[in-house]
Amino acid sequence: MKTFLETIQDKLATVNALKYIDEDWGQMDAYSPNPPAQFPCALIDITALNFSNIGKDNSANPVNRQIAEGTVTFIVADLKLSNTSHRAPQSQKDNAWSIWTIIEDLHKAVHGWKPTEDSGALMRTSHKRIRRDDGIQEYQITYSIGLANV
Repeated sequence: MKTFLETIQDKLATVNALKYIDEDWGQMDAYSPNPPAQFPCALIDITALNFSNIGKDNSANPVNRQIAEGTVTFIVADLKLSNTSHRAPQSQKDNAWSIWTIIEDLHKAVHGWKPTEDSGALMRTSHKRIRRDDGIQEYQITYSIGLANV
């Protein structure tokens, strides 16, 4: 899984607006008002994998082979320092809405992309807002993935 996560991290590095890309180890949890991340950021986590046995391959290690289906979750977060009200100056609104461009760029980078030769393509399955009370705008985007011969 380490190689899988590193490959995804490298892919997210193509999203130029991201200043911090890491495995999600809880950086957005209980650190208010100073989470250990730079903004905007993307955090990666393999949130679930379900395995099925597919038989044995005596030339492989381990011998018992499996396939996995699961989810990879991305947390995208940014400090919301300006507003998007109708009467706000356009430059403020553009800055405040920049997280949507980042989410779109992340999606373009990973949706349909195969992180490793043993994996299927990442396919988006959900998108939800994480409510916060500290001025950080946070979204969780989940993708399904399949892995073979693991």
